[in-house]
Amino acid sequence: MHIDVPAIQFAPSNGARIAYQVFGEGEHTVVAIPPMAQNIETAWEQPLVRAMLERFGSFARFVIFDKRGTGASDRSSRMPGIDERVDDLRALMDHVGIDQAHLMGTSEGGPMAILFAATYPTRVLSLTLHHSGARTLPDHMVEIDAQQPERRYYMADIWGTADSEIAERFAPSLAHDEEFVAWHRRYERLSATADSLRDLIDLMFVMDVRGVLGDITVPTLIMHRTDDPIVPVELAREAAAGIPGAQLIEYEGNDHFPYAGDTEGWLSDLERFVTGTVKERALPRAVGTPKIVSLGRFAVIADDAEVTASEWGSRLARQLCKRLVAARGWPVPRELLIEQLWPDETDMGKLGARLSVHLSAVRRVLGGGVIADRETVRLDLDHVDVDLEAFMRETDLERIASSYRPFLPEDQYEDWPVGVHNEARARFIDAAKTLAAAAFEDERYDDAGGYARQLIATDPFDETAHLLLIDALSETQQWGEAQRAHAAYASAMAELDVEVGPFTGST
Repeated sequence: MHIDVPAIQFAPSNGARIAYQVFGEGEHTVVAIPPMAQNIETAWEQPLVRAMLERFGSFARFVIFDKRGTGASDRSSRMPGIDERVDDLRALMDHVGIDQAHLMGTSEGGPMAILFAATYPTRVLSLTLHHSGARTLPDHMVEIDAQQPERRYYMADIWGTADSEIAERFAPSLAHDEEFVAWHRRYERLSATADSLRDLIDLMFVMDVRGVLGDITVPTLIMHRTDDPIVPVELAREAAAGIPGAQLIEYEGNDHFPYAGDTEGWLSDLERFVTGTVKERALPRAVGTPKIVSLGRFAVIADDAEVTASEWGSRLARQLCKRLVAARGWPVPRELLIEQLWPDETDMGKLGARLSVHLSAVRRVLGGGVIADRETVRLDLDHVDVDLEAFMRETDLERIASSYRPFLPEDQYEDWPVGVHNEARARFIDAAKTLAAAAFEDERYDDAGGYARQLIATDPFDETAHLLLIDALSETQQWGEAQRAHAAYASAMAELDVEVGPFTGST
């Protein structure tokens, strides 16, 4: 099947443009998650790559794209982290109008594909990993390279130069093809800069989504060559063992590039998996905006039902969501989130991966709702309704007084919610005191007493509220209630070493 080179199109995502191409035919749509760096426009020049892409297009509608910061996508001064990449993929699918797709993650794109499938399971029909896993580096390589920076960045130092050995290392079967090696060096230069590659290497060292493998619910196929010199086959076996029902197929060979070596076997298996063995899955439900309750208690209401503890997956995911609510849409540094979630641990690389796992759970619960980059995470207030935000926007004093509840009361002894708690509380107190004074002035003593009781419940040591309640009860000659109110007042003041005179029937 011959396919003309598809036009480059762009999908907007969080201030950047993601370059993509759509080609091929069929009832199935496959979105390919790219490896570390590529250039989708230049890739078609290479006959081996073109042959692979045309085979894709022969059985499915295929979507390929360049990750932000690489290829034809917008280049930035810094590379996005894996959480930001998940956002980019969702934005791309939304822009192209793809409700559901089969995902195929290749090499370094595998962890991103896994995280997306765990986060948005209703948008994923199946998951394929090619020469990949939940991470792309085994522990011993991470430890060695962390201690030897010159080894760690060796690939970046030779990237795109006449000394580059990347084509030979990643595709040993093509090592003696001088034309291919020369093309690949040019391809490297068009895919990413050396500085960008250093950034990508740093990200690869902390990329680890093993924590969500058990959350994958879609049919999964993992394909790997047994002697892959770049991503050891053990990492594919690790992912297959962690994903329920995953199928692992191992092939002979030592090429990491999927288009090198014997390709017929894995291409046929992919076609069979996508077109013949995938169960139909229900379309994503059209749900309303998720609602976050934070005043009086914490809860998330999605699709008219409260999210259960099991749907969160972990207590830390709930805590992370609450922490983002307290930030009120402002970015929270990742290091601060890590410090608060894991105060007794110090391995920032592993903790960063754990944070991504829990962010995935929060996104899954909220249907998105989180904007993350490599440095910060924030709640997307355009995507979720938060009762705190509605309360802080409210201008009607009666609604302020009636809707107030303490902010996240179960976390009242933590440091991070104190500022928001005090701000919301002060807003209620101002409104209730204004309403109470106006009610007393208008001789609506029951209303005045009601506001006074609310104020006392909020602050048992509010002397003004105590006196107002006693006066309101006395005005309506509720002497027994007034005496009890006076006794409560005297008890509260005694704790402050303040003397109170005897009850006289009026203050």
